[in-house]
Amino acid sequence: MELMTNPQAWIDFVSQPWHWAISGVAIAGILYVMTWMGRSFGMSTAFKSFCNMAGAGKKYEFFNFDLKTEYWRLAFVAGTIGGGYIAANFLSSPEAVAISDATINHLKQDFGIAYPQGGGLLPDSIFNFGNIKGVLLAIVGGFLVGFGARYGDGCTSGHAISGLSHMQLPSLITVIGFFIGGLTMTWLLMPLFFG
Repeated sequence: MELMTNPQAWIDFVSQPWHWAISGVAIAGILYVMTWMGRSFGMSTAFKSFCNMAGAGKKYEFFNFDLKTEYWRLAFVAGTIGGGYIAANFLSSPEAVAISDATINHLKQDFGIAYPQGGGLLPDSIFNFGNIKGVLLAIVGGFLVGFGARYGDGCTSGHAISGLSHMQLPSLITVIGFFIGGLTMTWLLMPLFFG
């Protein structure tokens, strides 16, 4: 009852760490509604829409489509960016993400990566625009994610959530590739770059 009458109680409630299952139920509900509406869940198709808006459809057939059919996705992207900004600036928890002590020690001892304390989610030693290494990692990583999402005809959310729910074989193959890529990064590339 206090949540209804006290705005600070509401902010404290929303800002606390929530159980992962709440997100799972919310995503399942959204996926059900989108499937019922004949839509597919995923963010990377918005890249195609932005290229269409920039005029790429006049030169390349791939980008030539009716943008009105994608207004909902552009609103989804805008809401995601706006919601992320609100959450980061007004609803963030003062506690760092809870990970195991073994992981914290492994990152510190083997890679020199300090666990972020306070309001941070990512280690400043890597994700830092104050040094050239951080800038290069952001640019190269952003390009690889964007290119890979379009080349793979979808991103992790599109394939792993929507594609697997619709039992699409290409999505299963892609998700297996995501896991292989993650394991390769964790066990081969990360020790090479940060070890």
